[in-house]
Amino acid sequence: MQTPPVTDLSAEPKLSKLEQAKADFCGLDLEPQLADLALQGWESLDEATLTIHLKWLGIFFRPVTPGRFMLRLRLRNGVIQAEQLEVLAEAVDRCGEHGSADITTRQNLQLRGLLFEDMAPLLAAMERVGLTSRQSGHDNPRNITGNPLAGIDPEEVFDTRPLVSAIQERLFAPDGPRNLPRKFNVAVGGAPDSFLLHNDLAFLPAWSGGASGGELGFTVMVGGFFSAQRNALALPLGVWLPPEHLPTFTLAVLRHFEDQGNREVRNKSRLMYLIDALGLDDYRTAVLARFAAFAGTAAADTVRPHDGSNLVCRAPRDGLGVHAQKQDGLHWVGLHVPMGRFRGADLFELARLARTYGSGELRLTEAQNVLLPNVPTDRLEALQQEPLLQRFRLDPGALQAEAVSCTGNAYCSFALIPTKGLAQDVLDALETRIDLPEAVRMHWTGCPNACGQPYMGQIGLMGAKARKDGEMVEAAKIFLGGSIGQEPKLAELHDKGVPLTDLTDVLEQLLLERFGATPKAA
Repeated sequence: MQTPPVTDLSAEPKLSKLEQAKADFCGLDLEPQLADLALQGWESLDEATLTIHLKWLGIFFRPVTPGRFMLRLRLRNGVIQAEQLEVLAEAVDRCGEHGSADITTRQNLQLRGLLFEDMAPLLAAMERVGLTSRQSGHDNPRNITGNPLAGIDPEEVFDTRPLVSAIQERLFAPDGPRNLPRKFNVAVGGAPDSFLLHNDLAFLPAWSGGASGGELGFTVMVGGFFSAQRNALALPLGVWLPPEHLPTFTLAVLRHFEDQGNREVRNKSRLMYLIDALGLDDYRTAVLARFAAFAGTAAADTVRPHDGSNLVCRAPRDGLGVHAQKQDGLHWVGLHVPMGRFRGADLFELARLARTYGSGELRLTEAQNVLLPNVPTDRLEALQQEPLLQRFRLDPGALQAEAVSCTGNAYCSFALIPTKGLAQDVLDALETRIDLPEAVRMHWTGCPNACGQPYMGQIGLMGAKARKDGEMVEAAKIFLGGSIGQEPKLAELHDKGVPLTDLTDVLEQLLLERFGATPKAA
């Protein structure tokens, strides 16, 4: 009789092809080799290097546009200077008709149409002006967001800029995470309208004693995310922190996730699944132990139990138009960027406006718009006469102001529909037909991965297929009811597939029936 083989239950599970590639080496190690790799040509790169490792440098191969790459930056708190923007403008402009830049939903920029041989000199040029694209893609902590009005906001509780910068610097230290199980979003709130519950880790301004007051700091929220399989808003961890400990606490959360997150089932690898597996109480205990190990006993003693109550009480402002800053005599001017997309000439012109009328600084928002801060009163009139502001308006229509869109199938192989162009055409048509009493937040995404955050929209649209006249055609699912105010709620499915040819009519009827729209006078 043959003895059956013995299974070693202590053996490590076999790594997937993706996890094995990540374990083989860190993509950051490719940076010194970029120029040599470019000489060999991108076609010579192996699949793992091309589609995985380069993303640690923010470089994305795009199957839809082979030979034309994307570069995603890291812009802390969405802040960029004119001289930095000009470096990016030059890179985009060199690409001619292929070049463009998009504002992302994480206050960031991604450049499109770049050649692989552009990458090494561009990264060097960026470094000279203080820009980086490090760890901006794949299984890494993504761009850290904060209040786009930080430091100039009359209503702010905290200036989030130094906090966001400190967190990024801590994560980039030698003991920072390099191989997470999945991407990870971090955000810091600093104002009453800092909605951040779609992040894996969010710090919201709060009193240490909850409603009874105490010391100002941050309550910790964990587990928010959107995906094709599941969508969830972040939960209170039950912890309050003083501001100075946010960087080390973030490191503790990420290093615990790096060690304990699920690497076997990729569609169950986001942080919320780890919280579910451990239970919130055990998860909190484990993270606090990591924090104590990194920060020491004295820092750990400043952490307090907390009920999750916070000072965020309303939906985010769009920031568009002219607004007085907390600094006397200065204003920020919010410009609407249709679908968040620029050409190289637009970037050059924005840099010029920031220098001529402000302090040379610009801010990007999660609603994919741009702010020019520090404009003195006596320069406002001249700024408003600039030709660029005829396209990047201060007062867009009620549907345009907060319209958010992913890139769509022009560049993304997952997208089922051309989101940006479609959205612009639909909104333009609707605004010729109806008037609205107030802005309606509309989010467009090309596929179930939900990069355009359709569940956050009062109206959300997702690329799909539907049958019309006996044929399968491009369509959009419609979601309704998303709220990012004091009573947050994810939008729910309203229609599983409206053919794109019918979409404008269907949305017009929804706006008339549910959002107080009225037909324009003939």
